[in-house]
Amino acid sequence: MKRWYLYPFSLVYHFVTASRNRMYDWGIFSSTKFKTPIIGVGNLSVGGSGKSPMVMYLADLLSKNFRTGVLSRGYGRKTKGYGIVNYDSTYKMVGDEAMQLFERFRNRFVIGVCEDRVFGAKKIIRDMDLDVLLLDDSYQHRRIKPGFNILLTDYNDPYFKDFVLPAGNLRESRRGAKRSDIIVVTKCPEILTEEKKQFYINKIKPRHYQKVFFSSINYDENVVNKRQQIPVQNLNYYDILLVTGIANPSLILKELKKYTPKIKHLKYGDHHSFTLADIDNIKKEYQKLGEYRIILTTEKDFVRLKSFDLIREKIYYWPINVEIDRKEEFDQIIENYVRKN
Repeated sequence: MKRWYLYPFSLVYHFVTASRNRMYDWGIFSSTKFKTPIIGVGNLSVGGSGKSPMVMYLADLLSKNFRTGVLSRGYGRKTKGYGIVNYDSTYKMVGDEAMQLFERFRNRFVIGVCEDRVFGAKKIIRDMDLDVLLLDDSYQHRRIKPGFNILLTDYNDPYFKDFVLPAGNLRESRRGAKRSDIIVVTKCPEILTEEKKQFYINKIKPRHYQKVFFSSINYDENVVNKRQQIPVQNLNYYDILLVTGIANPSLILKELKKYTPKIKHLKYGDHHSFTLADIDNIKKEYQKLGEYRIILTTEKDFVRLKSFDLIREKIYYWPINVEIDRKEEFDQIIENYVRKN
């Protein structure tokens, strides 16, 4: 949604962010380069564009052949400084995104958090002897110069239709897209025609060194909790209390409606820190449902909600994965960058 009445403030915001970017482009502000290959993943807009699933995809891909690390700032955590995620970590210590990665992959690759990206990158690369480092949500953090940048843009809200804050949702102008090596249009419909893809490519206007790919979200065949799983085809037997604390829950809601109309949705803000009052309200809404009922949430929200005894046994999450068109080409580009650097 565009807020045209705020457009004069967007002009000021654009001047500030554009000036900052020029300072980095001209070398007035310094960016740290690393000998170790670094891949940055980010977007131009605020809100969810699928960064977490993409980081999962890349870490899964690279960790099969390279000693891989992921570094995020640990958004929403109650701690500060550098840390490595391990079996003693909680989302309050490392943030929900880092904890989500660890819950799924455990020790397949190294996961670190640090609000100082330069310090954190130096330490995790040195201490863990990494072959490659993934930087989560790094596009505007220009104190580090990744060797390779992946820019994500939501199919339903692409950056080429948006404007800078506060009139729009862009954190910097559309021109920032030129810093990327790959642009991925995320959250695409399952069936996307070549004509529609070409329309987006024409709007993006990639430069000669850029490739454009399209990705979609693939929901698992089961919703799961710590003890059991339920096939999604059986969800119509249950009343569902859907609890979300992500930027854009429309995708999971749309997918869920394919299987059942019996949905009550409790929507919280992105990275919401659930309180006991929230949990009491969730439990009350759950008890209003029919005899056969479950609480369903996202994989990211699950790492926060599972810490509450009142609902731990009742809550399920729905795992997701990224599907990329021209997958072999995409994977080859990523792996070739790491091998050659």
